[in-house]
Formats: sequence, structure tokens, C-alpha cells
Amino acid sequence: MIGLLESLARPVLRMLDPEDAHRIAIRALKLPPFAKLVADDPRLAVRAFGLNFPNPVGMAAGFDKHAEVAHALLKLGFGFVEVGTVTPLPQSGNLRPRVFRLNRDEGVINRLGFNSEGAAAVLRRLAARAHEGGIVGVNIGANRESADRIADYVRLIETFAPVASYFSVNISSPNTPGLRELQQAKMLDHLLARVVEARMRMSRVAGPTPLLVKIAPDLTLGELDDIVGAARRHRVDGMIIGNTTLARPLTLRDQATAREPGGLSGRPLFALATRMLAETYVRVEGAFPLIGVGGIDSGQAAVAKIRAGASLIELYSALVFHGLRLVVAIKSELSEVLRRAGQARIDELVGADAAAMTAEKWPA
Repeated sequence: MIGLLESLARPVLRMLDPEDAHRIAIRALKLPPFAKLVADDPRLAVRAFGLNFPNPVGMAAGFDKHAEVAHALLKLGFGFVEVGTVTPLPQSGNLRPRVFRLNRDEGVINRLGFNSEGAAAVLRRLAARAHEGGIVGVNIGANRESADRIADYVRLIETFAPVASYFSVNISSPNTPGLRELQQAKMLDHLLARVVEARMRMSRVAGPTPLLVKIAPDLTLGELDDIVGAARRHRVDGMIIGNTTLARPLTLRDQATAREPGGLSGRPLFALATRMLAETYVRVEGAFPLIGVGGIDSGQAAVAKIRAGASLIELYSALVFHGLRLVVAIKSELSEVLRRAGQARIDELVGADAAAMTAEKWPA
């Protein structure tokens, strides 16, 4: 039924402004009394960051920014949902229009700028659904006008520790001026020291909450060395690779829209994000698991991401072009890959191609 409704609605939604279409999708997900479609293949279960995921396919941050439909998304087959980015105080973000579809490339450019209803509204919703279970991570970011951005992250950890399954520390959005400077070695070291201390302090009253760092795919390998070194030194629980890119691949066909400023996601991001994932995997040396994001639009792409080093994967932009049926299709393909290979668990594939990928020519 979901597939039929989507096939009818998607052409209409594609005629609307992307933000208006997104808002309609959120409202629609609030309506049905969703029942889980099918039980997950037990071979797809993943244990990472001390959490038990029923399958490795997650909804990336950016779709459910204000924690409105996490429960519905879990019922529709996602193994986990990452809400946000959430900022301490409400902010409207950048001026519209600020989201653009590259239809021929199956890509999206956004310059939303952390539009958020703020921590209080999101906390209220997450607290109300706490009894429903499921893994719901909180992607946290700083307010645009904040005088102390590191203090914003600390404040958000203190706020959400009782209700977050994990934290994703977003220091890689290209749409908040100066935010990516937090990825630089000295500032990152200070940030991680503060947020790890806050997480430790809150664990005494809220229990342990895994702490992950979300990085950009546009880093140099020297910058990646610094980030991985800091993450390992401060013993974070994982990393997410990666956010949107400021690069514009030469292969883009929708060149007019590609000139819009903002972060590019979707299929055009796949090669770069996957290479950065493999580079991160070989540097981490098994110290913690990784989540792979960027351009996953098929079971084949999901398998490639896992073989590049992802224990878990997230998607969002591909749903604009393929709908929620894609989640079921990806899980089916993962199960089929395991069946053909005679493997018992999906985590047996993690990182199988990472070293070989790092020897390949850099994606154009």
C-alpha cells in the first residue's frame, strides 16, 4: 500500500518546491497507524557503539529535523533514525529558496543553514515517544549567532542525554559560516575534550550515550589524519562519513542548478563519500565503527558502502527520487548478497574492499 500511494504522490510532489514537498511528506507520515512491513532478516542485525540495530539501514539527519516522525520511519523498516540537526535555540536558517533538485543527476543541493525548532521542542517530542523503543540518534549543531559554539554542543548533550540513543556531533555542514573550522586539529581537540567530558558527566544520571562525529567529504587526507587521531585519542564511539560536499563533479548534467551554492548530496556524492569512508576505515584500524552516508540509492550502492568500511549506512536524498520502497529493496539485496556468498552476518562484509579502494585514482 505504501508503494502504491508513493507511486501516485511522487510525481505531484516533484512539481512542488522541494521544501513544500518535504513538509507534505512529514505530515503524511503522521497520519497512518503504521504497522511494521515485515520482520528483518536476522543476518542483517548489527551491534555497534554498544547498541543493537535490527538492520543497518538508517534515515540520515535532515529528513526528520524536528523529531516529528521517528516512530513512523522505524515502523516503515529503517533500522534507526537520526533526527536533527538540532540547535539549542530555535532558528529559521537561510532564506528560501534553499533546496534544489538536480533531477537528471538524482542529486540535491541545500543551503538550509540548520533551520531548527530548537532543543526544547525536540526534547518534548523525544521524551513523549521514549516508551516506543527503537534507536533514535540526535544530530546536534551550534546556533549561527552563538558566541561559543562548543558550549552549544555541550548544552545539547546535557539536554538530550536522557532520550538520545546516540549523539552525532555535526561539525561539517557547509551552510553555517565558520562551522567547518571546528574540524581543524586544535579546535577539534578542544571540542572533543568538552563534549566527551559532558557525555561522561551525564552518564552518571542518564547512562552511557554513544558519541559520534560527523565529518565532511571535502577534507584533505592530512586533515583526515588529524581528525581520526583526535577521535581515537578522545575515544569517541564512532564517525559518520560524510556530510554534503561543496564540490561539483564534472559529470553533472544539470549544470544550471549545480551553480546554486550549498551542499550537494545524492548520487553525485557517492564516489567521493565512499572513498573518504575507505580512507577513514584504514586509519581507524578497528578502534570504532563507522556510518557511511552519501549517494546510497540501491542495494548495490549499500553493499559498496559496507565493503568500504561502513558498519551502518544512512540515506535521505535518494528517497526523493525512489521513495520509501527503496529501504525494503536495499535490505532485500543485502540479504541476497549474504545468501549468494554463504555468509552468516552482514558485518562479515565490513571493510572488505577498503584497502584496495585507497589505492585507486581519486574520484573526479
